[in-house]
Amino acid sequence: MNLKLLMMSILLHIIICYSSTSKEGNECINANAKHCGECIQAGAKCGWCKDPDFLKQGETVSTRCDELQSLMKRGCDVALIENPRGEQKTLKNKTVTHRRKGQEKLKPEDITQIQPQKLTLTLRSGEPQSFDLKFKRAEDYPIDLYYLMDLSFSMKDDLENVKNLGTSLMLEMSKITSDFRIGFGSFVEKTVMPYISTTPAKLLNPCTGDQNCTSPFSYKNVLKLTSDGKKFNTLVGQQHISGNLDSPEGGFDAIMQVAVCGEQIGWRNVTRLLVFSTDAGFHFAGDGKLGGIVLPNDGKCHLENNIYTMSHYYDYPSIAHLVQKLSDNNIQTIFAVTEEFQPVYKELKNLIPKSAVGTLSANSSNVINLIIDAYNSLSSEVILENSKLPEGVTIAYISRCKNGVVSEGENGRKCSNISIGDEVMFSISVTSKGCPKQGKPETIKIKPLGFTEEVEITLNFICECECHKEGIKSNQFCHFGNGTYECGACKCNEGRVGRQCECSTNDVATEDMDRTCRKDNGTDICSNNGDCVCGTCECKKRDNPEERYSGQYCECDNFNCDRSGNKLCGGHGRCECRMCICDPMWTGSACDCSMDSSTCMASNQQICNGRGTCECGTCKCTDPKFQGPTCETCPTCPGVCTEHKECVQCRAFGTGEKKDTCERDCSYFNLIKVKDRDKLPQPTDTSYPVMHCKERDANDCWFYYTYAVNNNTEKEVHVVDTLDCPAGPDIIPIVAGVVAGIVLIGLALLLIWKLLMIIHDRREFAKFEKEKMNAKWDTQENPIYKSPINQFQNPHYGRKAAVL
Repeated sequence: MNLKLLMMSILLHIIICYSSTSKEGNECINANAKHCGECIQAGAKCGWCKDPDFLKQGETVSTRCDELQSLMKRGCDVALIENPRGEQKTLKNKTVTHRRKGQEKLKPEDITQIQPQKLTLTLRSGEPQSFDLKFKRAEDYPIDLYYLMDLSFSMKDDLENVKNLGTSLMLEMSKITSDFRIGFGSFVEKTVMPYISTTPAKLLNPCTGDQNCTSPFSYKNVLKLTSDGKKFNTLVGQQHISGNLDSPEGGFDAIMQVAVCGEQIGWRNVTRLLVFSTDAGFHFAGDGKLGGIVLPNDGKCHLENNIYTMSHYYDYPSIAHLVQKLSDNNIQTIFAVTEEFQPVYKELKNLIPKSAVGTLSANSSNVINLIIDAYNSLSSEVILENSKLPEGVTIAYISRCKNGVVSEGENGRKCSNISIGDEVMFSISVTSKGCPKQGKPETIKIKPLGFTEEVEITLNFICECECHKEGIKSNQFCHFGNGTYECGACKCNEGRVGRQCECSTNDVATEDMDRTCRKDNGTDICSNNGDCVCGTCECKKRDNPEERYSGQYCECDNFNCDRSGNKLCGGHGRCECRMCICDPMWTGSACDCSMDSSTCMASNQQICNGRGTCECGTCKCTDPKFQGPTCETCPTCPGVCTEHKECVQCRAFGTGEKKDTCERDCSYFNLIKVKDRDKLPQPTDTSYPVMHCKERDANDCWFYYTYAVNNNTEKEVHVVDTLDCPAGPDIIPIVAGVVAGIVLIGLALLLIWKLLMIIHDRREFAKFEKEKMNAKWDTQENPIYKSPINQFQNPHYGRKAAVL
């Protein structure tokens, strides 16, 4: 009996824990929504049941808000569930221009490189709205190029080279575009101490010795953008070198004026290039204090008679200010500087999008090559940027570039190596979290850096349900008009509480008020992090103003989230209610798990070689035979050649173990036959790895083939269509050789045997001779010797003898 009770208690505990976990993971329930508008802002999965009889006794109004499946399971009819969805509508969708050089010339405003141009997105909280943006680099697109040159004394030789640049550059650029304009400006330095000498003589001629220099100036617009190359040569040829005292120059002042003085410079809505030529460093914001100039640069145009007149009044602009103005005016910058200052300007290039650095040369043709190379480099890359997003709105990019290259995250904003006429696609997803405070439509813009064209997107937000429009204010059902009856429930007026707005916050006893401040009927009022004031928790303040408590019961805070690398939420998210809300492309309890799969990309362009899963930027190999950072190493696996041998053999020659099941088992690759081995693809001929194989069949014939996975992730096999079989053996020489070998071996064995016998006999004879010499002969009679003579004596014979 006790065992039975124990099992029932364990089962009940599991059910309670599961229910609690499910509730914690349900954003609709956690929202504790009091009306339909709050519910649909909780998440894209949330719906509101407006059935008046849906609630059961004891349930709060917030239980009307739940996931759709849960609401239907609890008995709410689908027709009575409020679940508005977002939508998108394209308002302007002019196709990109398909035009080649030599065809009818179009005005810049008639050329389209980006599609669509205008659309409207209606956003529901948590529901992304996606659309595709096409970009095509137009051929023969107009170009405006402004050459901004440092005219300090050290640039004297470079000025001579630029004097003939106009016509030469016009000729070279005509190969790229038929509509090219060029302008020229110069700069030196602010005309105050200590940047220049302010003595009268030095103001007239800042150079020393016999050098004839012009008076120092900050910036001068010498030539407005023009298509007349000869005019460029003429006006530049009239320029003279000037001078200053310190090494850094006032180039930032000049760049700012070139960027913001569009009318004076003559910029059109076309490709805008600014070539900045100098052999020195630069002053930036704060350096003006040396000359007593403390007012920050205002970023406005101050050209009078094409001369910058406020250099003595405004400080140099900051780098960030320049970046903003160059971006706003779609200007791409080319820094042509000497070898000495290359490192400095390369660092500056990293801060200024769509900029390039080249080496300034004393040869005018090299300057032209520098400009053309930099232009090709800049125009071959498209980078999307968006204007400031409304609060709670996020945007994500996925790029689909040439050769099937797909990128996400920050890399999803750009495509490289784009040639004229190439089309690339970007998938853009816009998501809203919640509803902006005003709830009014917002407009954002997306454009490629350095281009004037843009996509205008109007954002509409779904902040209320459709049934909100049918609400009845001061309805009698809501306790004599103390609320608005909408979406099947009462939305109480301020100061009223309860399912039917039957309570006033001023009339409820203190004990009842405290009860509403206890979470889950607990003993702690406002989670011990606040005070209960009129039935509502007011959270305490922390010493650190960045740290704060929040929540209905002050149960939330923004400083007790998981940490990684000693950073809150790993530095890749924000802490909300003790939970990390991770930035895009990051996940995990501490936002320390990267969702970027580029580190898991194997050499065959497959995630983890197709043998594992990418978790937090690291491959987890699902096949235990594979290992390594991208699951490509397999110490115990047969080679690629052995793995595909049978299928190649059956498909190419109709032989092998799989010849009967070839069509079923071996159709996973494309087979391409070639005549000989020289026709097989080589690793240097392709952009993807190629494995060369040499295998032998059952008849000892060799066949040669290559195995590869191409850029489209298709498996390719190139095979030589003829077998390399060895010639048959010559029998007679083999038999003769075998017989001769046997005879020779027999003779050799006989000779060895004879030799061994001779050696043995000689050893025995020597032994005999030795024993013979050592023998001692005995002369006594042999004791066992018996004589062969027997003597007998006749007894009577003796007597006769005696008588005789």
